[in-house]
Amino acid sequence: MNLVSLIAALLQSAAPAVAPLPTAADPVESDWRTIPDDELMVMTLAGDRRVVIRLAPRYAPVHVDNLRKLARAHWWDGTSVYRVQDNYVAQWGDVTEKKPLPAGVVANPPAEYVGIRYDAVTRMARSDPYAAKSGHSADGWPVASDGKGAWLTHCYAMVGVGRDMAPSTGSGAELYTVIGHAPRHLDRNIALVGRVVEGMEYLSSLPRGTGNMGFYAPEQVPTPILSVRLASDLPAAQRPHYQYRAADNARFAAWLRGRENREPPFFTVPAGGADVCNAMPPVRKAPVR
Repeated sequence: MNLVSLIAALLQSAAPAVAPLPTAADPVESDWRTIPDDELMVMTLAGDRRVVIRLAPRYAPVHVDNLRKLARAHWWDGTSVYRVQDNYVAQWGDVTEKKPLPAGVVANPPAEYVGIRYDAVTRMARSDPYAAKSGHSADGWPVASDGKGAWLTHCYAMVGVGRDMAPSTGSGAELYTVIGHAPRHLDRNIALVGRVVEGMEYLSSLPRGTGNMGFYAPEQVPTPILSVRLASDLPAAQRPHYQYRAADNARFAAWLRGRENREPPFFTVPAGGADVCNAMPPVRKAPVR
C-alpha cells in the first residue's frame, strides 16, 4: 500500500459511520405489533433446539383450539419429527397413530380450509395460477381469494394439519411445515394453522426420509420432540416474545412494491410482480425494554 492509499484508509477508518437515509419502505416503531403469548407455541427438539410457531386462530379456530389443548396436555412430548420430504414438508406427531387424543380434542373439526371473508389490506400486482387475488392481512398473514371465499396460502414455514383421505380434516395432532417451494396446490385442501417464526433451520435441515413421501425408513432415527408448550403456559421469564410487521400502512405498501420490483444496481430487469409467498411480512423478536 502506497502512502496516499494508507492516508486515505486511515481517514476513512477514523470517519464516523453515516447511517443510511430512511426510505419510504422502512417501518416505524408503531408498525411492530406484539403477538399474544397464547398465539405462540414453543416446540423443543432434542439437542435443545427451539422452534416457535405463531398460531392463526382467526382462520382455523377449531383446529387451533385443538392445538392449545394438545399442548396443555403435553401430548407431543415424546413424539417425533418422522417425515422430511425434500423440497416439500417436515411432519411431526405420533408416528404410530395409536396415541389417544386428550379429552376435548375434536377428532375431525370443520374443514377450515376456506374462510368466509377476504381480509387482505394489500394486493399483489399480479394474480397467480392458484388465486384471482392475493395479499396480506393487517396482522401479517398471506391470504388469497377466488372472489367467493378466502384462505391462507402454503408458503415456506407455514404450518398445516396432516390428515387422512376426506372426510378426515385432521385433529391437529399431526402437523407439518413447508420446507421447500411453496406447494400452493395444497391451498383449500388442508387447514393451515400457523407459521414458524423461529427455528425453521432445525426443521428444514433435518436428514431426508428415504421412505415413500419422505417418511423415515425403519433404519432411520426420527428427531425426538422433548416438549411443546404454549408460551402463555411457560414461566414469564422463559416466554419468547415476537412482533409482526403490520401491513395496513403506506410503509408496508412501499416495501411490498419493492419486493415485486427489485431495484438496481443488482437488478436490471424488474419483474413487475411476485408471488405472495415471496413477500412474507417480517416477524422479529420483541426488543428488550
